[in-house]
Amino acid sequence: MKYYIISGEASGDLHGSNLMKELLKLDKYAEIRFWGGDLMQKQGGVLVKHYKDLAFMGFLEVLLNIKTILKNIKICKKDVLKFNPDVLILIDYPGFNLRIAEFAKTNGFKVFYYISPQIWAWKQSRITKIKDFVDKMFVILPFEKDFYAKFNFDVDFVGNPLLDAINDHITPNFSAKDFALENNLDEKPIISLLPGSRKQEISKKLPIMLSVVKYYPDYQFVVAGAPSIDKNYYQDLISDNNVSIVYNKTYDLLQSSQAALVTSGTATLETALFGVPEVVCYKSNEISYQIAKKLIKIKYISLVNLIMDKEIVKELIQHELNEQNLKFELDKILYNKNHLTELSLNYKLLNQKLGNSGASKRVALLMFNYLQLV
Repeated sequence: MKYYIISGEASGDLHGSNLMKELLKLDKYAEIRFWGGDLMQKQGGVLVKHYKDLAFMGFLEVLLNIKTILKNIKICKKDVLKFNPDVLILIDYPGFNLRIAEFAKTNGFKVFYYISPQIWAWKQSRITKIKDFVDKMFVILPFEKDFYAKFNFDVDFVGNPLLDAINDHITPNFSAKDFALENNLDEKPIISLLPGSRKQEISKKLPIMLSVVKYYPDYQFVVAGAPSIDKNYYQDLISDNNVSIVYNKTYDLLQSSQAALVTSGTATLETALFGVPEVVCYKSNEISYQIAKKLIKIKYISLVNLIMDKEIVKELIQHELNEQNLKFELDKILYNKNHLTELSLNYKLLNQKLGNSGASKRVALLMFNYLQLV
Protein backbone atom coordinates (compact mmCIF):
# COMPACT_ATOMS: atom_id res chain seq x y z
CA MET A 1 0.00 0.00 0.00
CA LYS A 2 0.94 3.63 -0.41
CA TYR A 3 1.18 5.78 2.72
CA TYR A 4 1.51 9.57 2.82
CA ILE A 5 2.57 10.77 6.30
CA ILE A 6 2.76 14.39 7.53
CA SER A 7 4.49 15.52 10.71
CA GLY A 8 5.62 19.10 11.28
CA GLU A 9 7.93 19.09 14.30
CA ALA A 10 10.59 17.12 16.18
CA SER A 11 8.22 15.06 18.32
CA GLY A 12 6.18 14.14 15.25
CA ASP A 13 9.36 13.03 13.53
CA LEU A 14 10.12 10.70 16.45
CA HIS A 15 6.65 9.14 16.55
CA GLY A 16 6.41 9.08 12.77
CA SER A 17 9.67 7.17 12.49
CA ASN A 18 8.51 4.50 14.95
CA LEU A 19 5.18 4.22 13.14
CA MET A 20 6.97 3.83 9.80
CA LYS A 21 9.21 1.11 11.26
CA GLU A 22 6.17 -0.89 12.39
CA LEU A 23 4.22 -0.34 9.15
CA LEU A 24 7.17 -1.59 7.14
CA LYS A 25 7.20 -4.78 9.22
CA LEU A 26 3.52 -5.38 8.48
CA ASP A 27 3.48 -4.34 4.84
CA LYS A 28 6.51 -5.46 2.84
CA TYR A 29 5.17 -3.67 -0.23
CA ALA A 30 4.71 -0.35 1.56
CA GLU A 31 5.53 2.84 -0.33
CA ILE A 32 5.91 5.82 2.00
CA ARG A 33 6.15 9.48 1.12
CA PHE A 34 6.35 11.93 4.01
CA TRP A 35 6.88 15.34 5.54
CA GLY A 36 9.08 14.94 8.62
CA GLY A 37 12.68 14.86 9.71
CA ASP A 38 15.92 12.92 10.01
CA LEU A 39 14.46 10.08 12.11
CA MET A 40 11.71 9.36 9.60
CA GLN A 41 14.20 9.59 6.76
CA LYS A 42 16.30 6.85 8.36
CA GLN A 43 13.35 4.45 8.00
CA GLY A 44 13.27 4.87 4.23
CA GLY A 45 10.62 6.32 1.97
CA VAL A 46 10.78 9.73 0.30
CA LEU A 47 11.14 12.97 2.28
CA VAL A 48 9.18 15.81 0.67
CA LYS A 49 9.77 18.60 3.24
CA HIS A 50 11.80 18.75 6.45
CA TYR A 51 9.95 19.95 9.56
CA LYS A 52 12.58 22.66 10.16
CA ASP A 53 11.03 24.48 7.18
CA LEU A 54 7.53 24.19 8.64
CA ALA A 55 7.71 24.99 12.37
CA PHE A 56 6.17 28.35 13.25
CA MET A 57 5.13 28.84 16.86
CA GLY A 58 2.56 31.29 18.27
CA PHE A 59 -0.20 33.42 16.78
CA LEU A 60 1.99 36.34 15.72
CA GLU A 61 4.67 34.10 14.25
CA VAL A 62 2.09 32.27 12.15
CA LEU A 63 0.73 35.57 10.83
CA LEU A 64 4.21 36.80 9.94
CA ASN A 65 4.90 33.61 7.99
CA ILE A 66 1.46 33.07 6.46
CA LYS A 67 2.73 33.25 2.86
CA THR A 68 5.23 30.45 3.49
CA ILE A 69 2.59 28.35 5.23
CA LEU A 70 0.08 28.77 2.40
CA LYS A 71 2.77 27.94 -0.15
CA ASN A 72 3.60 24.73 1.73
CA ILE A 73 -0.08 23.76 1.87
CA LYS A 74 -0.32 24.22 -1.89
CA ILE A 75 2.82 22.10 -2.46
CA CYS A 76 1.44 19.38 -0.17
CA LYS A 77 -1.94 19.19 -1.90
CA LYS A 78 -0.32 18.88 -5.31
CA ASP A 79 2.08 16.20 -4.06
CA VAL A 80 -0.70 14.15 -2.44
CA LEU A 81 -2.67 14.13 -5.69
CA LYS A 82 0.41 13.07 -7.65
CA PHE A 83 1.33 10.26 -5.22
CA ASN A 84 -2.30 9.07 -4.91
CA PRO A 85 -1.87 7.23 -1.56
CA ASP A 86 -4.14 4.57 -0.09
CA VAL A 87 -4.15 6.54 3.15
CA LEU A 88 -3.05 9.92 4.46
CA ILE A 89 -1.62 9.68 7.99
CA LEU A 90 -1.49 12.98 9.87
CA ILE A 91 0.59 13.38 13.03
CA ASP A 92 -0.49 16.24 15.35
CA TYR A 93 0.43 19.64 13.74
CA PRO A 94 -3.25 20.68 13.45
CA GLY A 95 -3.06 24.12 11.81
CA PHE A 96 -1.56 22.52 8.72
CA ASN A 97 -2.87 18.98 8.93
CA LEU A 98 -6.56 19.76 9.36
CA ARG A 99 -6.46 21.77 6.15
CA ILE A 100 -4.86 18.84 4.38
CA ALA A 101 -7.41 16.47 5.96
CA GLU A 102 -10.29 18.48 4.46
CA PHE A 103 -8.60 18.55 1.06
CA ALA A 104 -7.81 14.82 1.15
CA LYS A 105 -11.28 13.74 2.24
CA THR A 106 -12.90 15.96 -0.40
CA ASN A 107 -10.72 14.25 -2.99
CA GLY A 108 -11.67 10.76 -1.86
CA PHE A 109 -8.60 9.80 0.19
CA LYS A 110 -8.81 7.87 3.47
CA VAL A 111 -7.56 9.98 6.39
CA PHE A 112 -6.04 8.66 9.63
CA TYR A 113 -4.95 11.01 12.42
CA TYR A 114 -2.31 9.84 14.89
CA ILE A 115 -1.76 11.96 18.02
CA SER A 116 -4.76 14.21 18.42
CA PRO A 117 -4.62 17.98 18.17
CA GLN A 118 -4.99 19.39 21.67
CA ILE A 119 -8.57 20.47 21.12
CA TRP A 120 -9.30 19.69 24.78
CA ALA A 121 -7.11 22.73 25.54
CA TRP A 122 -8.46 25.17 22.98
CA LYS A 123 -10.30 25.36 19.66
CA GLN A 124 -12.85 22.69 20.56
CA SER A 125 -14.69 23.84 17.43
CA ARG A 126 -12.15 21.76 15.50
CA ILE A 127 -14.08 18.65 16.53
CA THR A 128 -16.48 19.37 13.65
CA LYS A 129 -13.67 19.21 11.09
CA ILE A 130 -12.23 16.11 12.70
CA LYS A 131 -15.58 14.30 12.58
CA ASP A 132 -16.15 15.39 8.99
CA PHE A 133 -12.71 14.77 7.52
CA VAL A 134 -10.95 12.13 9.65
CA ASP A 135 -11.84 8.45 9.24
CA LYS A 136 -9.91 7.17 12.25
CA MET A 137 -8.32 9.00 15.19
CA PHE A 138 -5.61 7.35 17.30
CA VAL A 139 -4.94 9.08 20.64
CA ILE A 140 -2.02 8.75 23.06
CA LEU A 141 -3.26 10.44 26.24
CA PRO A 142 -5.59 8.49 28.54
CA PHE A 143 -8.18 11.25 29.00
CA GLU A 144 -8.62 11.89 25.26
CA LYS A 145 -10.89 8.90 24.59
CA ASP A 146 -13.43 10.19 27.13
CA PHE A 147 -13.09 13.70 25.74
CA TYR A 148 -13.99 12.62 22.21
CA ALA A 149 -16.80 10.41 23.50
CA LYS A 150 -18.55 13.58 24.70
CA PHE A 151 -18.82 14.56 21.04
CA ASN A 152 -19.97 11.09 19.92
CA PHE A 153 -16.70 10.37 18.14
CA ASP A 154 -15.12 6.99 18.83
CA VAL A 155 -11.32 7.01 18.88
CA ASP A 156 -8.65 4.40 19.59
CA PHE A 157 -6.43 4.92 22.64
CA VAL A 158 -3.16 3.20 21.72
CA GLY A 159 -0.96 4.13 24.69
CA ASN A 160 1.88 6.63 24.58
CA PRO A 161 4.70 6.05 22.07
CA LEU A 162 7.16 7.87 24.31
CA LEU A 163 7.19 4.76 26.51
CA ASP A 164 8.43 2.76 23.53
CA ALA A 165 11.02 5.32 22.50
CA ILE A 166 12.40 5.57 26.03
CA ASN A 167 12.27 1.84 26.80
CA ASP A 168 14.07 1.11 23.53
CA HIS A 169 16.74 3.63 24.43
CA ILE A 170 17.45 2.58 28.01
CA THR A 171 20.15 -0.07 28.30
CA PRO A 172 21.52 -1.66 31.49
CA ASN A 173 25.11 -0.87 30.52
CA PHE A 174 24.56 2.89 30.08
CA SER A 175 27.20 4.91 31.90
CA ALA A 176 26.77 8.60 32.73
CA LYS A 177 30.53 8.78 33.23
CA ASP A 178 31.18 7.44 29.71
CA PHE A 179 28.59 9.86 28.31
CA ALA A 180 30.44 12.76 29.95
CA LEU A 181 33.81 11.62 28.59
CA GLU A 182 32.47 11.10 25.06
CA ASN A 183 31.01 14.61 25.00
CA ASN A 184 33.90 16.49 26.62
CA LEU A 185 32.01 17.14 29.83
CA ASP A 186 33.59 17.19 33.27
CA GLU A 187 32.67 15.16 36.35
CA LYS A 188 30.26 17.66 37.91
CA PRO A 189 26.60 16.59 38.16
CA ILE A 190 24.56 17.74 35.18
CA ILE A 191 21.62 20.11 34.99
CA SER A 192 20.19 19.78 31.50
CA LEU A 193 18.59 22.64 29.59
CA LEU A 194 15.91 21.80 27.01
CA PRO A 195 14.92 25.15 25.49
CA GLY A 196 12.99 23.74 22.51
CA SER A 197 13.67 23.02 18.85
CA ARG A 198 12.73 26.34 17.20
CA LYS A 199 14.84 29.48 17.13
CA GLN A 200 12.02 31.69 18.35
CA GLU A 201 11.41 29.62 21.49
CA ILE A 202 15.12 29.11 22.16
CA SER A 203 15.73 32.87 22.00
CA LYS A 204 12.94 33.48 24.53
CA LYS A 205 13.78 30.80 27.06
CA LEU A 206 17.46 29.90 26.91
CA PRO A 207 18.77 33.29 28.15
CA ILE A 208 16.52 33.04 31.22
CA MET A 209 17.60 29.45 31.86
CA LEU A 210 21.22 30.57 31.60
CA SER A 211 20.66 33.38 34.11
CA VAL A 212 20.85 30.90 37.02
CA VAL A 213 24.10 29.19 36.00
CA LYS A 214 26.16 31.49 38.21
CA TYR A 215 24.42 30.21 41.34
CA TYR A 216 25.51 26.58 40.82
CA PRO A 217 29.30 26.38 40.40
CA ASP A 218 29.28 22.75 41.60
CA TYR A 219 27.07 21.70 38.67
CA GLN A 220 27.56 21.82 34.93
CA PHE A 221 24.77 22.95 32.60
CA VAL A 222 24.32 21.15 29.31
CA VAL A 223 22.04 22.33 26.50
CA ALA A 224 20.20 19.69 24.48
CA GLY A 225 20.95 21.02 21.01
CA ALA A 226 18.20 20.71 18.40
CA PRO A 227 19.53 19.08 15.21
CA SER A 228 18.02 21.81 13.03
CA ILE A 229 19.78 24.65 14.93
CA ASP A 230 23.35 25.67 14.10
CA LYS A 231 25.83 25.57 16.98
CA ASN A 232 26.75 29.21 16.44
CA TYR A 233 23.18 30.19 17.28
CA TYR A 234 23.56 28.67 20.74
CA GLN A 235 27.05 30.04 21.19
CA ASP A 236 25.79 33.58 20.61
CA LEU A 237 23.48 33.13 23.60
CA ILE A 238 26.00 31.37 25.87
CA SER A 239 28.75 33.33 27.61
CA ASP A 240 29.46 31.06 30.58
CA ASN A 241 32.24 28.46 30.48
CA ASN A 242 30.13 26.17 32.68
CA VAL A 243 27.67 25.56 29.83
CA SER A 244 28.09 22.93 27.09
CA ILE A 245 26.01 21.82 24.11
CA VAL A 246 25.28 18.21 23.16
CA TYR A 247 23.51 17.39 19.88
CA ASN A 248 21.25 14.44 19.07
CA LYS A 249 21.69 12.84 22.49
CA THR A 250 18.83 14.26 24.52
CA TYR A 251 17.84 10.90 26.00
CA ASP A 252 21.43 10.13 27.04
CA LEU A 253 21.64 13.61 28.50
CA LEU A 254 18.47 13.11 30.54
CA GLN A 255 19.71 9.74 31.76
CA SER A 256 22.81 11.53 33.02
CA SER A 257 21.04 14.53 34.60
CA GLN A 258 20.24 15.36 38.19
CA ALA A 259 17.72 18.06 37.22
CA ALA A 260 16.36 19.77 34.11
CA LEU A 261 14.89 23.07 32.96
CA VAL A 262 12.47 22.18 30.19
CA THR A 263 10.40 24.13 27.73
CA SER A 264 6.70 23.19 27.72
CA GLY A 265 5.71 20.44 25.31
CA THR A 266 6.54 16.78 24.76
CA ALA A 267 9.94 17.24 26.44
CA THR A 268 8.26 17.73 29.83
CA LEU A 269 6.79 14.23 29.61
CA GLU A 270 10.03 12.70 28.30
CA THR A 271 11.94 14.23 31.21
CA ALA A 272 9.44 12.85 33.73
CA LEU A 273 9.56 9.37 32.19
CA PHE A 274 13.32 9.38 32.71
CA GLY A 275 12.62 10.25 36.35
CA VAL A 276 14.46 13.59 36.19
CA PRO A 277 13.18 16.40 38.49
CA GLU A 278 12.25 19.35 36.30
CA VAL A 279 11.01 22.91 36.13
CA VAL A 280 8.73 23.64 33.18
CA CYS A 281 9.49 26.92 31.39
CA TYR A 282 7.19 28.81 29.04
CA LYS A 283 7.62 32.24 27.49
CA SER A 284 6.39 33.52 24.14
CA ASN A 285 5.77 36.74 22.26
CA GLU A 286 3.59 38.90 24.53
CA ILE A 287 0.84 39.29 21.93
CA SER A 288 0.72 35.53 21.32
CA TYR A 289 0.67 34.90 25.05
CA GLN A 290 -2.24 37.28 25.72
CA ILE A 291 -4.28 35.73 22.91
CA ALA A 292 -3.51 32.21 24.15
CA LYS A 293 -4.40 33.16 27.72
CA LYS A 294 -7.90 34.12 26.61
CA LEU A 295 -8.44 31.02 24.49
CA ILE A 296 -6.80 28.13 26.34
CA LYS A 297 -9.13 26.28 28.68
CA ILE A 298 -6.79 24.08 30.71
CA LYS A 299 -5.30 24.42 34.18
CA TYR A 300 -1.77 23.37 33.19
CA ILE A 301 0.56 23.66 30.20
CA SER A 302 2.76 20.60 30.77
CA LEU A 303 1.65 17.13 29.74
CA VAL A 304 2.88 15.78 33.07
CA ASN A 305 0.44 17.89 35.08
CA LEU A 306 -2.39 17.48 32.58
CA ILE A 307 -2.21 13.70 32.72
CA MET A 308 -1.96 13.68 36.52
CA ASP A 309 -4.63 16.40 36.80
CA LYS A 310 -2.57 18.22 39.43
CA GLU A 311 0.66 20.20 39.55
CA ILE A 312 3.46 17.77 40.29
CA VAL A 313 6.11 19.72 38.35
CA LYS A 314 6.37 23.48 38.70
CA GLU A 315 5.32 25.57 35.72
CA LEU A 316 6.86 29.03 35.31
CA ILE A 317 4.80 30.83 32.69
CA GLN A 318 5.59 34.09 30.89
CA HIS A 319 6.36 36.79 33.51
CA GLU A 320 6.80 34.16 36.22
CA LEU A 321 9.72 32.78 34.23
CA ASN A 322 12.50 34.93 35.66
CA GLU A 323 15.85 34.47 37.35
CA GLN A 324 14.58 34.69 40.93
CA ASN A 325 11.72 32.20 40.48
CA LEU A 326 13.84 29.83 38.47
CA LYS A 327 16.53 29.72 41.14
CA PHE A 328 13.92 29.11 43.87
CA GLU A 329 12.38 26.18 42.00
CA LEU A 330 15.72 24.72 40.95
CA ASP A 331 16.90 24.80 44.57
CA LYS A 332 13.79 22.85 45.51
CA ILE A 333 14.35 20.03 43.01
CA LEU A 334 18.06 19.84 43.86
CA TYR A 335 18.04 20.07 47.64
CA ASN A 336 14.56 19.41 49.10
CA LYS A 337 14.52 15.68 49.90
CA ASN A 338 10.82 15.59 50.88
CA HIS A 339 9.86 17.24 47.60
CA LEU A 340 12.01 14.79 45.64
CA THR A 341 10.46 11.78 47.38
CA GLU A 342 6.94 12.99 46.58
CA LEU A 343 7.94 13.77 42.99
CA SER A 344 9.36 10.27 42.53
CA LEU A 345 6.09 8.70 43.70
CA ASN A 346 4.09 10.88 41.33
CA TYR A 347 6.36 9.95 38.43
CA LYS A 348 5.60 6.26 39.11
CA LEU A 349 1.85 6.99 39.03
CA LEU A 350 2.33 8.90 35.78
CA ASN A 351 3.90 5.83 34.16
CA GLN A 352 0.96 3.70 35.25
CA LYS A 353 -1.59 6.14 33.81
CA LEU A 354 0.06 6.12 30.39
CA GLY A 355 -0.73 2.43 29.89
CA ASN A 356 1.44 -0.35 28.53
CA SER A 357 4.30 0.05 26.10
CA GLY A 358 3.89 -1.01 22.48
CA ALA A 359 1.94 2.02 21.19
CA SER A 360 3.79 2.26 17.88
CA LYS A 361 3.24 -1.41 17.10
CA ARG A 362 -0.39 -1.20 18.28
CA VAL A 363 -1.29 1.81 16.14
CA ALA A 364 0.45 0.40 13.05
CA LEU A 365 -1.49 -2.86 13.39
CA LEU A 366 -4.79 -1.02 13.84
CA MET A 367 -4.11 1.13 10.79
CA PHE A 368 -3.09 -1.85 8.68
CA ASN A 369 -6.17 -3.83 9.72
CA TYR A 370 -8.53 -0.93 9.10
CA LEU A 371 -7.10 -0.57 5.60
CA GLN A 372 -7.77 -4.26 4.90
CA LEU A 373 -11.46 -3.63 5.55
CA VAL A 374 -11.75 -1.11 2.73
